[in-house]
Amino acid sequence: MEGRLVRLVALLHRSNIRVEALLSSIDADEPGSHREKLLDHAQEIIRFNQRHPTQKFDGIHLDIEPQQRPENKGQGNLRFLPGLVDAYRAVRAQAEGARLTVNADIQNKVLKGDLAERRMLLSSLPRFTLMLYELSSPNDGESVETKTEKLRAASQKFLAMAYDGLGDSNLAKMVIALRTPDYGALLPRMLETLDDANHSNPHYQGWARHSYNDSLDAAH
Repeated sequence: MEGRLVRLVALLHRSNIRVEALLSSIDADEPGSHREKLLDHAQEIIRFNQRHPTQKFDGIHLDIEPQQRPENKGQGNLRFLPGLVDAYRAVRAQAEGARLTVNADIQNKVLKGDLAERRMLLSSLPRFTLMLYELSSPNDGESVETKTEKLRAASQKFLAMAYDGLGDSNLAKMVIALRTPDYGALLPRMLETLDDANHSNPHYQGWARHSYNDSLDAAH
């Protein structure tokens, strides 16, 4: 299995594609066994790179979603944020020592905190990916122009919300992610919309196309 992974990393690198290892959890914000499990996985990536120095992962991509747990649901409920930030910082401490970058997926909920909460979040990692999902759907009856304008307005709104009042020099850059189920065949056009709407924003670092094997399904 590891040999196949090495060959895949090599293939992607030959195409000038960065490769990040995805680590996911709904409870690694909690100290103890859940956090340690996440850090153990990060160490596995580091050891893989040590074994394969010429075909190694470029970074670690985190998808930690404590907001999925019942006690963390509800508008304005950010009780999990300090623990989430601690988890980010712990992974970053391990990764940067091994010359790995760290990026994390986030929902827009965590951008709705107060100034101190947003500073704490945005200073914990060098890059975040905002999952800007469920603005539209292929069968909602809206025109392409309406979908485009809705996405333009939402992306600019959340970027402004994230950095409002923050002038710190160590804040993360923001990538914005879309997914196939929300736009179907229109997805490439919507990704272009993100660049058109936000290219002049110094905090914007481009788009991501999140795919969970759905791009193949969309073609049939």
